[in-house]
Amino acid sequence: MGVPSAEDVEFGDADKKIIPLDEDDIALLKTYGLGAYNDAIKDLENDLKTISKRVNDLCGIKESDTGLAPPSQWDLTADKQAFQEQQPLQVARCTKIINPGTEDAQYVINVKQIAKFVVGLGNEVAPTDIEEGMRVGVDRNKYFIQLPLPPKIDPSVTMMTVEEKPDVTYGDVGGSKEQIEKLREVVELPLLHPEKFAKLGIDPPKGVLCYGPPGTGKTLLARAVANRTDACFIRVIGSELVQKYVGEGARLVRELFQMARSKKACLIFFDEVDAIGGARFDDGQGGDNEVQRTMLEIVNQLDGFDARGNIKVLMATNRPDTLDPALLRPGRLDRKVEFGLPDLESRTQIFKIHTRSMAVERDIRYELLARLCPNATGAEIHSVCTEAGMFAIRQRRKTVGEKDFLDAINKVIKGYQKFSSTAKYMQYN
Repeated sequence: MGVPSAEDVEFGDADKKIIPLDEDDIALLKTYGLGAYNDAIKDLENDLKTISKRVNDLCGIKESDTGLAPPSQWDLTADKQAFQEQQPLQVARCTKIINPGTEDAQYVINVKQIAKFVVGLGNEVAPTDIEEGMRVGVDRNKYFIQLPLPPKIDPSVTMMTVEEKPDVTYGDVGGSKEQIEKLREVVELPLLHPEKFAKLGIDPPKGVLCYGPPGTGKTLLARAVANRTDACFIRVIGSELVQKYVGEGARLVRELFQMARSKKACLIFFDEVDAIGGARFDDGQGGDNEVQRTMLEIVNQLDGFDARGNIKVLMATNRPDTLDPALLRPGRLDRKVEFGLPDLESRTQIFKIHTRSMAVERDIRYELLARLCPNATGAEIHSVCTEAGMFAIRQRRKTVGEKDFLDAINKVIKGYQKFSSTAKYMQYN
């Protein structure tokens, strides 16, 4: 071992003298070159990010939904140029796949009004993306498949899907406890406990007809079902399917059920179904033929040659006597639920439901009010509550008293009796 030189000793001393920077020194170094408001701006940017994230969370918007970069990174000119350079694709239908699952797979496409071609795939499409009978986008030169397309569905059918859930719950439907139970058995039980039906070896009921006088809560209950279920809910008003041209109504029904089958579970609600579901007859003019064709298409889709799939159907009408027997048979509509006139207890409950959000005085005798409204429907009781509020507004009071309710009953129930459709409904059925 040699004696260490003077240089080695010097470096060793220097190593010992190095003092590491503490946190304050590092913080001081970081402030070099920063402006006076740099920290404030950074805090503000973080606050903006947090607030925008919170707003997006409340709206239910995810980053993947927008798919946009920050505006500072947008290059609109380059995007416009790229779009102009790209050739538009042509829509075709892939009718057959030759040698599927192999590397030599070929695809027979049918370009409308031109010809049929046997083509390959473009660079950006995987073989698993293409199925027989699918619509595809093909380029205009070699007709190679460049893009799988979704099935063509009429926009008016897509608009029938209920995106925003209604704010009506089962608690807002008064006096229909039995009806709610029957409907929940059909709608919720098969979705929540399918194993119960599998064990017994039976199919769950697939269709419900709600019938009863106007204003007894048929559509209201359907809104409560839409609020409760996570399945896709499609709302159709009967008259929407009555179209001007021959075959249009039937095509809409076909596309409606085609869209419903593509969902995991689906509920279709036909309101005022007597607009299209009337019994078939020949008037000699051929005027009602188109309506009958639409109804027959619904009958076929409900229980025809093709399986219905996991689609539940709710229908509502106040004239069940006019409906066609083919539509009402079990297998298409398994349950018929009558929404009758509410009894005394139900009317009291409906009064309490409608006055929940109202500024009313204490100790109002709801049962007395219910006794004064014999044969009243839920809609008429709602009208009584609104009218009572109007009496209070006229007298510039901030709360609604019992006298206002009594005056409203005299006006709505007694005064408008000739407009009531209840007696007429009883006479039909």
